[in-house]
Amino acid sequence: MIAFAALTGPLPKAGVVVVALFAARAMLARDPKATASAMIGALLLAPVLLLADIWHAPQLSIVHRHPLYALIGAAVALVGIVGLALVLLRRPSLLAILAVIALPFRIPISAGGTTSNLLVPLYVVVASGSLAFVIAAFREQEVPFGSGDGEGPSDDRAGWIERLLALLVVLYALQSIYSTDFEKALQQMVFFYVPFSLLFCQLRRMRWTPALLRHCLVTAVSLAVLFTGIGFSEYATKTLLLNPKLIAANNVHAYFTVNSVFFDPDIFGRFLALAMITLVAVLLYDHRLREQLLASGILAILWAGLVLTLSRSSLGALLVGMGVLSALRWKAWPTLALAVVVVVLGAAAIAISPKTFGLNQGLNGASSGRAGLVTGGLDLFGERPLWGWGPGGFVNEYRAQNPGTSTTLSASHTIAITIAAEQGLIGEVPYVALVIVSAVALLRGARPDPYRAAVAAAFLALIFHTMLYADFLEDPITWTLLGVGSALAMRARSEAHVKERRALGVAVVSA
Repeated sequence: MIAFAALTGPLPKAGVVVVALFAARAMLARDPKATASAMIGALLLAPVLLLADIWHAPQLSIVHRHPLYALIGAAVALVGIVGLALVLLRRPSLLAILAVIALPFRIPISAGGTTSNLLVPLYVVVASGSLAFVIAAFREQEVPFGSGDGEGPSDDRAGWIERLLALLVVLYALQSIYSTDFEKALQQMVFFYVPFSLLFCQLRRMRWTPALLRHCLVTAVSLAVLFTGIGFSEYATKTLLLNPKLIAANNVHAYFTVNSVFFDPDIFGRFLALAMITLVAVLLYDHRLREQLLASGILAILWAGLVLTLSRSSLGALLVGMGVLSALRWKAWPTLALAVVVVVLGAAAIAISPKTFGLNQGLNGASSGRAGLVTGGLDLFGERPLWGWGPGGFVNEYRAQNPGTSTTLSASHTIAITIAAEQGLIGEVPYVALVIVSAVALLRGARPDPYRAAVAAAFLALIFHTMLYADFLEDPITWTLLGVGSALAMRARSEAHVKERRALGVAVVSA
């Protein structure tokens, strides 16, 4: 109670820094007990920080009026988490499939005066997986998501991806201290950075067998087909499940945009584009006729769904992913030459008929206001180039400098600009380093491996999408791709190391 009372006063900023340090420690620690201890700290402190932030919010009035019901609900949730953790102790690979299933599902929840679309099912999976890891670590038995196989370097060593992720999480927390919107920074930390860090830890340590990778691929594609079917139903009935703003926009425009179970059509489009990239990898690497026909048929369905989202950023991300796969499967230079031709033809089409692409409204009008967000973000960066305005402060500062901004343009749609404006060079340099290091790590040696090629292409496609829509570390798919990709890369290096040792041993014996 004393700790909770302190967190409702002047100490939430210190709490955000501490919970970020727990998350960073979990990613960097090599010893399972050290990782487990950090997980415990993050799992306990994050919800306390959130409750302290929203304790007096109207949404918790039912808790104040009926505390017994709240305790019963919390107890039921805890029992469910513990039960799932016990299942994961016996079947660790189930965590990967459950995480893939939970990735898309967001539930609208009001917190701190705003409504956020939260990944509640994923939080349950992450909490259960973390608890399973903690139980195994302190029992001194093999941790359920350990990946050491006794040969080659240990897969539990922290690499540059882990170090940069940990650095970005800690920097976000430290810079939130002077943010002009600390409340949003706190919510970003407890809703996204902390749980996704724990998810990364678990996926990074997973034993990614070809069978498990195939199961995850089938699961993701099946979800994409299901969501596309819902999108078709929305288009046929001209009704939407979510997002009142999109419903209103559809009512006044000649076109109709679908979003399926996603709140935003661009997020739906991103999910479809990434699923399609994995299927393109199947087309390029699997030469069995049955697999080729099945993949082609599903691609046609998902393509139709992607078109109905009207998400230009997702279409561009799909092209980027396909280009990366083409370069990995065959040669890079022909792919690059073809990409240049496509860009030139596109530029020519725009120059010939600018009205077709909406350029008669100006660049800002054609981009639905995003060009203005970019220039506004650059202006904010120019005023504080070193330390920025603080995480979560983009909206407040942009509105302050651009009075009359509509609510639909209250967030940045270019992640690099957002980071530059909010965190300055202090945050921008590690972000750029993470993108470069991750791209190199995922691409190096991925050419002959269809799974690694698919992950690398999906990651680079996601990076492109964040340049037009944002949500980089706020998207669990980013952490999932990095966790799976870095685990596969480490496994490949371990196998190469083992082969080198065996070859050296044979040479010594022969000599």
